[in-house]
Amino acid sequence: VVDADGRSVPFEALYGKQKAIVVFVRNFLCYTCKEYVEDLAKVPKAFLQEANVRLIVIGQSSYHHIKPFCSLTGYTHEMYIDPQREIYKTLGMKRGEGNNVSVRSPHVKSNTLLGSIRSVWRAMTGPAFDFQGDPAQQGGALILGPGNEVHFLHLDKNRLDHIPINTVLQLAGVKTVNFTNKPQIIDV
Repeated sequence: VVDADGRSVPFEALYGKQKAIVVFVRNFLCYTCKEYVEDLAKVPKAFLQEANVRLIVIGQSSYHHIKPFCSLTGYTHEMYIDPQREIYKTLGMKRGEGNNVSVRSPHVKSNTLLGSIRSVWRAMTGPAFDFQGDPAQQGGALILGPGNEVHFLHLDKNRLDHIPINTVLQLAGVKTVNFTNKPQIIDV
């Protein structure tokens, strides 16, 4: 994988010594991925540190897109790219949309039409009309490490099939997060 400064990092180094939640996104222009990463940004670093877990997002475009995408989404955890999609292929992540479009992530807020229009607009207003990765590539989420242990694997069937973040946090032993804007009611 490659970091935001263009340095290569062995994939195994991300989870070799510490458990890691690794989320693969379709591409940096995908509206569902943007909204998912905006919610990943809400996971407090303290929750991850307390559980001794890393949170990592991997995209599949040029490393030049990492910093602008982090800025756009408010994401401050680790982010890398797999420019040749080698890890995507190794893990069996599909290209194209699956048949089951009834699956919908609770983290997707936009409807398909508006989300698609926003994605195209970001592509058109970006440098060189860059799609920032293969638009047909699907993503997924894993919990790995330490070492070569795979605790969990979810391969997205389509662009709406992101695993609920709290499910992954819970499986990794991390406190869950309230993603709604509704105030919490506490009975005393």
